[in-house]
Amino acid sequence: MTKAEKIELAQKLYQEIKSHNGFYIVDTTGFTAQEAHQFRAECYKAQLRVKCAKNSIIKKSLEATQEDYSAIYPALKQSSTIIFVKDAPNQPAKLIKSFRESNEKLKLKGAWIDKTVFLGNESLDSLISLKSKAELIGEIVGLLQSPIQNLIGSLQGQGQKLAAILQAISEKKSS
Repeated sequence: MTKAEKIELAQKLYQEIKSHNGFYIVDTTGFTAQEAHQFRAECYKAQLRVKCAKNSIIKKSLEATQEDYSAIYPALKQSSTIIFVKDAPNQPAKLIKSFRESNEKLKLKGAWIDKTVFLGNESLDSLISLKSKAELIGEIVGLLQSPIQNLIGSLQGQGQKLAAILQAISEKKSS
C-alpha cells in the first residue's frame, strides 16, 4: 500500500468515526477468505459499515478526531476489523454473538460506544444488553405516562361511583 493510499484510508476512517456514534473492533485472525466474506455479508445484511485497516492507520484516524480514544488503544493489536455503530449500539454485539455460534475464530477486541470503552470478549454480554436511544426514550415515556394513566383511571372510577350515587339519589326523590 502506498503512502497516498494509506492517507486516503485514514481520511475515510476518520470520516466514518466522526459520522457514527461508536464502533466495535473485532479480530478475524485465522479467517479464510470465505469466512471473511460471510462475516462481511452478515454485516451488510444488518446495514453495518465494516472496514479493515492496519492498527497504526486506525490509531492515526482516532487521534485526528481530537477526542481521547486512548482507552481503546490496547485493542489495536493483531488483525483489526472495525464495525461502525449508528443507531442501535447493541446490533453489532448481537451479530458477533450470532456469528460466533458457527465460527469461534471471531473475537471482540473492544468497543467504543458513546465515550464508554468495552474491552475483550467478556464484555459482549454487556454490549448486547445496551439499549438504543429510541428504546430508552420509549421506556422513559412509558414511565412518565404510567402515573397519569393511573390518575385518569382513578378519576374515571370515582366519576362512575359519583354518577351511580347521583342516580340513586334522583331515584329516591322520585319515589
